[in-house]
Order: sequence, then C-alpha cells, then structure tokens
Amino acid sequence: MQKRDQSKSGGAGGSSSAPPAKRGRPFGSSSTNAAAAAAAAAADAAAPSTMLGPSLHVHSSFADQNNKRIVLAIQSGLKSELTWALNTLTLLSFKEKDDIRKDATPLAKIPGLLDALLQVIDDWRDIALPKELIKTRRVRSLGANSIVTGFGNKYEALGSNGTPGQGSGPTGTESRQQNGMTKSRLSELWFDEDSLFNLDDEGRAEKQQCAVAASNIIRNFSFMPDNEVIMAQHRHCLESVFQCIEDYIIEDEELVTNALETIVNLAPLLDLRIFSSSKPSFIKITEKRAVQAIMGMLESTVKAWHCAAAELLGRLIINPDNEPFLLPFFPKINKRLIDLISQPALDAQAAAVGALYNLAEVNMDCRLKIASERWAIDRLLKVIKTPHPVPEVCRKAAMILESLVSEPQNRTLLLAYENAFAEVLFTDGRYSDTFARILYELTSRPSNKIASARGIWGM
Repeated sequence: MQKRDQSKSGGAGGSSSAPPAKRGRPFGSSSTNAAAAAAAAAADAAAPSTMLGPSLHVHSSFADQNNKRIVLAIQSGLKSELTWALNTLTLLSFKEKDDIRKDATPLAKIPGLLDALLQVIDDWRDIALPKELIKTRRVRSLGANSIVTGFGNKYEALGSNGTPGQGSGPTGTESRQQNGMTKSRLSELWFDEDSLFNLDDEGRAEKQQCAVAASNIIRNFSFMPDNEVIMAQHRHCLESVFQCIEDYIIEDEELVTNALETIVNLAPLLDLRIFSSSKPSFIKITEKRAVQAIMGMLESTVKAWHCAAAELLGRLIINPDNEPFLLPFFPKINKRLIDLISQPALDAQAAAVGALYNLAEVNMDCRLKIASERWAIDRLLKVIKTPHPVPEVCRKAAMILESLVSEPQNRTLLLAYENAFAEVLFTDGRYSDTFARILYELTSRPSNKIASARGIWGM
C-alpha cells in the first residue's frame, strides 16, 4: 500500500483540489512594498517546478561531522544546547513530499539519537499530568495532640507562652505579624514536598515545546524509508507514541497528532507482539492498551485523528499476526467506519472505505459482521453513486460489496439491493464488471435451502 499520500498533502479529499501551499512567509507580512511583492510573485510563477521546496538545504556532511555533538546536546538537557539540537534536526529531517534530495540523511541510524529524542518526550510526560491527579495531600497526624508542633497552623505558637494561637506581650504579636505573610507559603511547602524541584509555568511551557519539537522530528523520521524498519522494531519508540495517543484528552494536541502520524507511517511494518517480546520495556504498554488507544482516536470528533486511526487500522490488519488483537474490537470498528462513510468529509469517507476494504479480506466472520451492520450497504452504494471524487475509493467500495456477496449467508441481505446493483451495472461502465459478478453471485448460484431440497428429492 502507498504511504499516506493524502495526509502529507493536507488530507485533501479529491484529486482535483488545489496543491497545498509551500511553507514560507506570505507576501505582505513584511515591510516590503507592493512592487517588490509583485516582482517576487512573478518570479515564483516563472520558476520551474523543480525549484519549489524547502528554502534551506543542509549539507549531508553536517550530520556526519556533528552527529555526536547533536546527541550530546540533547542528552545534556541544557536549554541552549537542546534548542540548537532540535532546530538543527528539524531542518535536517524536513522534506517536501515531491522533493528529491540526494543529501537526505537517515538520522535514526545515528547512534543514540532516537533514544535521546524519546527522553525529551518522556521528561515532559513525567510532569505533564496535573499534580492533583497524581498526588493528594497526606494527613499529618504526628504531634496533632501537642500544643506546639512547629509546622502548619500551629507554627505561630512557637512565639507564645504556651497557649496555642495566642501570644502574650510583644513576642506573640511580632510572631503573628511575621508569620502572617509566610503562613500560607509554609503550609504549601509542607504539603507539597517537591515544590523546590518543580518547574514554574514558563519552564513547563518550554518543556512542552521541546517535547512537541522532538515528536515532530520523530514524525519526519518515519517518512524516510531508511528509518522505517529501525523505528518499527524500536519498542521504546512505539511505547512513547502509543502513550501519547492514549492520553489524548489531557495531552498537547500537536504532540498527539505527530505521534499518530508516526504510527500510521510505521503501520505496514508494525507487529503488536513487540509489546510482549523480550525487548526492554519502559512504559509497559500491552497489545490491548495499544488497540484501545487506537480506538480512542477512532471515536474522536477531530477529523484528522479519526481519519488517521481508520487508515492505521486498515494497515495493521494486513499483518496476520495483528489479527488476534484486533478481532475483539471488530464490532466497534465496523460500526464506527460505517458512520464515517456517512459523513460529508471526503477524506473521512476515503479512510473508512480503505479500512473496510482490508477488513473484508480478513475472514468470513468479518464479512458477515460488515454485511449485517445497519446502513452498511446503503452507504457503500452512496459512495459509488454520488460518486466520490477519487475513483479508487469507488472501486474499493464496489470490491467490498463483491467480497460480502461471496458469503452465502449474506445473499439474503443483499438480494434486497438487486435493483440498485442493476442500476449501477447499466449506468456506470467503470464498475459494470464488478456489479455483473455481484448479480451473478446473487441470482445464478443456488442458496443453501434450494441446494438441500435438491439433495433430498433427487432434483
């Protein structure tokens, strides 16, 4: 199967859509005058298509000469060094879809680089959850019956003459005045033991930006064919990206999107059994948790997420080793994919039809469940009759119907659509052969009841 051509072009629904704009500063955003902008536009229009692409190319020898420095800069954790390394890797890993770069470097092969980038994401993940979700205040009962404990609300009693909360003379008054400003702060320090090592809001934002930049670099790696095998067999990489999409409700949206696109690119080579293999584990992701994380993306209302999840499921099912882990989720998967076909978004329809096309080829049970799903046949026919702007999507929808009719138990359900099949047969020559075979299967071959009757009466 081809690799995410539509996603890399912005998820366009049809082939007739305009090509995506190149990255760069739009005209009029700077202080240049209109004449300069017009001249630049004319120059761009006259430039050949081979000139389009990234505005900055980094020579391949840069990575060869500085690979150790890049890895050490990431591992150092220093803000300046980490920023330099992430910016450098972003430039080295960036590549336009149609850009032919001979100097593209398989950066995932640099020793220790992938692990160093994953550590940046893991560091953010360690502090990403709000503290109230992972820690509650402990009850301090030590010295609760004592007049003076030295901590908390009784701290001011250190300046008193023995009565808690009351001071005699200037000593008690001064103590209360001094502690009035620090009373709440000392209480917070006591209940929050890690306050000295926590980051402030600015530090957390910087950590988050570094994690997003690292995930974007890893996503760029996954588009390079030389990196696919390495990343698909790297358990720590898979665990990190699956954990990001598992926590999509509280995680940064861009981080989740990068992680999901990384998995989609690696899906043809992905074997879910890696999560139970002997390779060292860092996050303890299981096969069931991984599929549940994908289902969370599939049920999401974000179009980019559920389209990518549908495409991911269609690619995972190609590997027979993944089938036992996906089989328990087939009823939910089929229902959601049929719902996506009914949506007006063309890319959602394309992703759902592509996934159903692969699922229908798995086994008989899957074909029976798809055919028995409500509105499944109607919506597949609607994709063909509308038709979808991409002819390949219509062809796959017709092939799904042909796979469903190959099961004798589905013929009773499909006979109700015999007139609709005949209409497509005579009105659309592109799919006439497919629907001729469908009608042949429905009408010429005897059903199970007729065959049993002929066997009994000797007909």
